[in-house]
Amino acid sequence: MSGTEWSEIQPLLSQACWDTLYMVGWSTLVAVVGGLPLGVLLVLTDRGGLLQNTVANKVIGQVVNIARSMPFIILMVALMNFTRTITGTTIGREAAIVPLAIGAIPFFARLVETAVREVDGGLVEAVQAMGGNTWTIVRKVLVPESLPSLIAGTTTTIVALIGYSAMAGTVGAGGLGDIAIRYGYQRFETELMWITVAILAVVIALIQFAGDHAARSLHRRGGRSGPAPKLRLLRATEPAAPEPASPEVGRTA
Repeated sequence: MSGTEWSEIQPLLSQACWDTLYMVGWSTLVAVVGGLPLGVLLVLTDRGGLLQNTVANKVIGQVVNIARSMPFIILMVALMNFTRTITGTTIGREAAIVPLAIGAIPFFARLVETAVREVDGGLVEAVQAMGGNTWTIVRKVLVPESLPSLIAGTTTTIVALIGYSAMAGTVGAGGLGDIAIRYGYQRFETELMWITVAILAVVIALIQFAGDHAARSLHRRGGRSGPAPKLRLLRATEPAAPEPASPEVGRTA
């Protein structure tokens, strides 16, 4: 690739990187907002859950399973009319956010479900014994105590969305996938295609490193606020220890 060609392609790569981050960022936000309550609801409505409802759990689970099983390229085509209704177009980064987010919500919901199920049931029972309702348990126990796993699940979702966004680039969504196809593959610029692959690999590595570091840091501190809340919750249910007898007791006047 000559110097002139590189000077022409460099602005395109910069814009493609920004488009990819833009699509992935907004899609991740929507996936977290939609997938977090959905994953928690799958746990609450399951057998033995706080809101046990077998019918609702089966329906939600089947919807999530069907959405997860659909290949992303088919999902993009199936949602074209819906995407056009939301964004007014089916081409460009804004249009790509719709199928990216919808495809990521059930994916993230299952990761949330797995993370929440790992929370110690004794903490839930302690809050119930203290009179806490379902919302209090979710807000004070389930989400904070599963936060390290939720961070790890969010990282996994972001990495998956980067791959989806590259696939969306093949149908006019923009981003690094679009550069790799239009310039790298169709124009036989193999070097450029490998450059885009390297950029994607570096971005994924940085995101994975940041996510793993955040999850490990929270895990070492025992969740959002450390191990102290666990001790306070458990101690609140224990009977108070009797005070030691005063040395004056038992003395004769």
